[in-house]
Amino acid sequence: MREYETTFIVQPEISDEGAKELLARVDGILERSGAIRLLHDDQGKRRLAFDIKKFQKGRYVTTYYLSDGNAVGPVERALRLEESVLRFLTVMANPEVVDIEARKARAAEDERRHAERARERALREADEERAREAELRSGGRDRDRDRDRDDEDDDDERGDDE
Repeated sequence: MREYETTFIVQPEISDEGAKELLARVDGILERSGAIRLLHDDQGKRRLAFDIKKFQKGRYVTTYYLSDGNAVGPVERALRLEESVLRFLTVMANPEVVDIEARKARAAEDERRHAERARERALREADEERAREAELRSGGRDRDRDRDRDDEDDDDERGDDE
């Protein structure tokens, strides 16, 4: 068996449910083709190096799987037909996987680590969104107050008594 990895970029507006649906479809294709899915690595939204179909950002997902080569064509065909997929690329990561069970165990550990990172990223994004909303609600007043406070601190450091 060989190890393949298929990386695809999905439109950034796709919901989490839509992404899960797409991954379930890929899993079904892999299962029907006799491949063994190792893990899905959802790397989140990133800025693209150049616009693709007028999108400046995309959600990157990499799927790792073991196959004899029969699964690559059907997976790529499904991704090509999926409107939410902007680009995809499949590469052979390892031409000969000898110990399949050890590779599965390593993939399970990787998936656990990726899930933890995704959880941290989601919390960070939620915090950033709340901060943006709070700033919009305050109309930038907090920023002005902070700037005035910084100006006062600078005056105190210089010893100006104004």
